Amino acid sequence: MRIRVIAVGSRTPSWVRENCEDYAARLRSRLKLELVEIPSGVRGAERGAQAAMRLEGARLLAALRPKEFVVALDEHGEEFATRELASWLESRRRSGRDLAFLIGGADGLAAEVLARADCKLALSRLTLPHALARVLLMEQLYRAQSMLDHHPYHRG
Repeated sequence: MRIRVIAVGSRTPSWVRENCEDYAARLRSRLKLELVEIPSGVRGAERGAQAAMRLEGARLLAALRPKEFVVALDEHGEEFATRELASWLESRRRSGRDLAFLIGGADGLAAEVLARADCKLALSRLTLPHALARVLLMEQLYRAQSMLDHHPYHRG
C-alpha cells in the first residue's frame, strides 16, 4: 500500500519540513509514503478566500489517482484514538487500495473535495494550523505503524 499526503501549501516553515522528512524517513522501510505539496490559492482584496479554496480544491482533485482511497482531514470528520487509527490503517492495507490524505489550506477544503472523500478524519476538535496538521498526521501514521510492528515507540 502506498500513502500520499497531499497538502496545500508549499512555503512551510523549516520545522514543518524537517519533522515531515523525519517521519517519512522513519517510515520508509515499512510504508511507501510520499508528501505532495499543492500551491496555495492567492488570497487578497481581489481574490477572496472562497475563490482560493475552489482553486486549491481543483488542484487537490487533479492530484488524485483514480483508485486511491481518499481521506479528507476535516474538523467534522471521525476521530480515532491512536490504537483505532492503527487498526484502521491495517484494514486499509488489507483492502489493497492506496491511500491519499488531503490537507487543505488556511480556509479548509472545498466542498467538491469533501464530496470526493471516501472518509473524513479529524485529528482533533481543535482548529489546527494546516502546517501543524501535516506534522501531526505524519507522526500519527508513524505511531500507528509502530504499533502494528510492535515497535516500542508507542508506550500508551
